[in-house]
Amino acid sequence: MHSIVSKMLAVALVALPLATPAFADEPPTPIATEWRNPSNSVHVRIDKCDGKLCGTVTWASDKAQADARRGGTPNLIGTRLFRDLEPSGASKWHGKVFVPDIRKTFSGTLSFTDSNTMVGKGCVLFGVICKSQTWKRIS
Repeated sequence: MHSIVSKMLAVALVALPLATPAFADEPPTPIATEWRNPSNSVHVRIDKCDGKLCGTVTWASDKAQADARRGGTPNLIGTRLFRDLEPSGASKWHGKVFVPDIRKTFSGTLSFTDSNTMVGKGCVLFGVICKSQTWKRIS
């Protein structure tokens, strides 16, 4: 019995690297990179802010800036849309998402599906109602 258990343990240890999730293949979180929203009306820079991940607006179209002003955000450029994000899994971060058009902050996540794709998601009502956007890397 002891011999069978030892053999099974040895096989399991040898096979372990083959059975582990492909976290090694996960793209690293792209710090100091620039991203554009689906309509290319807002660009954000993903970086570390106070030890957490954040996304700050670096460029916005005239229309996006006007929409933000109408919603109560006077200066869209320089505004942190993604705030206080902390790791919550492989290439996934959880924190807050600010929507400047309505000047509201929601619980949200950022997920990096590959080195050129980021999905931002914000939710209300304890995650019952959510909206997501797929952002593309520009630098």
